[in-house]
Amino acid sequence: MTTTPRILIIAGSDSGGGAGIQADIKTVTMLGGHAMTAITALTAQNTLGVQDVMLVPADMVVAQMDSVVSDIGVDAVKIGMIGSAETAHRVADRLEPLSVPIVFDPVMVATSGAVLADEATITAFQRLMQLASVVTPNIPELEALGGEAAVLRHGCHLLAKGGHAEGWEIVDRLLSPGGGKRELRGKRFDTDETHGTGCTLASALACGLGAGLPIHKAFEQAVRFVRIAILEAPGLGQGHGPLGQQFVTDFQWEDPE
Repeated sequence: MTTTPRILIIAGSDSGGGAGIQADIKTVTMLGGHAMTAITALTAQNTLGVQDVMLVPADMVVAQMDSVVSDIGVDAVKIGMIGSAETAHRVADRLEPLSVPIVFDPVMVATSGAVLADEATITAFQRLMQLASVVTPNIPELEALGGEAAVLRHGCHLLAKGGHAEGWEIVDRLLSPGGGKRELRGKRFDTDETHGTGCTLASALACGLGAGLPIHKAFEQAVRFVRIAILEAPGLGQGHGPLGQQFVTDFQWEDPE
């Protein structure tokens, strides 16, 4: 692909720069894409936790989407923290006419443990899963969505992240609605520098799909990118530190040591 993939990111802002829109922009930029944003929430947040959240009105969220899509266009969409049930439905309305890959990261709880989606919003996730090409929950989020079969029933792929499992090995699985499965296995790194891993993975996946990669290649590239970014974390803050997306230069799949 000779043109720059245009990635629309619909997510919340992290004032500490570790997750959310900030992690998404860094990831898409390092992968050669152009990041456009529709911010759903402002958070007062650092490596220790989320101190405050202010939701952006749904009208403003969709206005941001309309503004960039009508002018710049879009090759793929990444959805992260959605903010409210109303915003979820309004975003779904805007995405329905688009024929581009959509990666949905069903953000419910921050790395620090802060709750970022209420019950009504989680229920509204059903509409976004119906539109998604890939849904990327971690283990607790997958359970809250009803398990693998419930997600695949929407006709999307499922990237089931393994970081919350026990043991020395992390297994990330890509499941297709037709029954196919691909696994990537890697050793667990002994580190707390993991703030923004889910956001980074979903954005890397969206960027790969927006650039025209087949889904299994985009999956491999995204996992590789996240693992290197963890190893390259700059060690900032007193809690769960941000990744080092800015230091990732080689992201073809081969598990880093």
